[in-house]
Amino acid sequence: MSSVKEIGEVLKNKSQPLKDRFRALFTLRNLGGDEAVDAIASCFDDESALLKHELAYCLGQMQDTHAIPYLIRVLEDTSQEAIVRHEAGEALGAIGDASVCEVLKKYLHDPVVEVAETCELALGRLKWLADNAKVETDLPGNPYLSVDPTPPAKIAPVEELRQALLDETLSLFQRYRAMFTLRNMSTTESVLALADGLKCSGALFRHEIAYVLGQIQNEACIKQLSENLQDVNESPMVRHECAEALGSIATPEATAILQRYLADAERVVRESCIVALDMSEYENSGQFQYADTLSRLNNQGSLSSSQLETVVG
Repeated sequence: MSSVKEIGEVLKNKSQPLKDRFRALFTLRNLGGDEAVDAIASCFDDESALLKHELAYCLGQMQDTHAIPYLIRVLEDTSQEAIVRHEAGEALGAIGDASVCEVLKKYLHDPVVEVAETCELALGRLKWLADNAKVETDLPGNPYLSVDPTPPAKIAPVEELRQALLDETLSLFQRYRAMFTLRNMSTTESVLALADGLKCSGALFRHEIAYVLGQIQNEACIKQLSENLQDVNESPMVRHECAEALGSIATPEATAILQRYLADAERVVRESCIVALDMSEYENSGQFQYADTLSRLNNQGSLSSSQLETVVG
């Protein structure tokens, strides 16, 4: 049995702990190839919205056009949760293939605001890739190596970028560009500027702010993330991302906050806390980095059974 098939079986096994299935997913993402894409996409019928959203995210980060038909089906399936459809739309933009433009245009006025806004951003990214990517060559580099919904903006003073970030008269595309430049700066000043965005309108925007704060892993924003997590009137999409960000920050304070929400009424929030605490354990254990574990194993071409045990438990 191939390594991909073995790991795919772990991902598909609903009796496995969620944290183990997540580790298997990240393994498949790093291994790549059609077989890995097929294994990931086979789980879009799962009961966990959190897992399905992460499936879509990983397919986008893989940037493999083989995933496009799967992602289109998820975007078009209105029985899927908003958080999952949104992530499918974002993944279609991340892959960067202009063939999906017409599909994305169909959902620019989707009744689910977060889906409509995601498709707007995805179309903006595809247009930027076609028209401006070769022109704007002096943009700041991304130390996190993620495929983002928009390119960053040009370097500017933090306060200037903060004003653009918080200016709700600007397009989401412009505000996201300021967001990613602030993230790439990764200073305490830029983190605090980003954290101000957690009070802006728009669940999609707030969720992305929480996501980038998790990437930076700076404890200066724990208070702001915890405020949104504990707000039961906040969108579950945002609360889930705040939980995962706290898991990435992984300080004792962040861990203690997460433990309080392991029995939250929202399934996506309590599952996020489970995964986030597993991330915290990884960050503090001296093992491979949670998201980077398999980049190293991937260089070996495949995973042995003993390696699989290391990755999934």
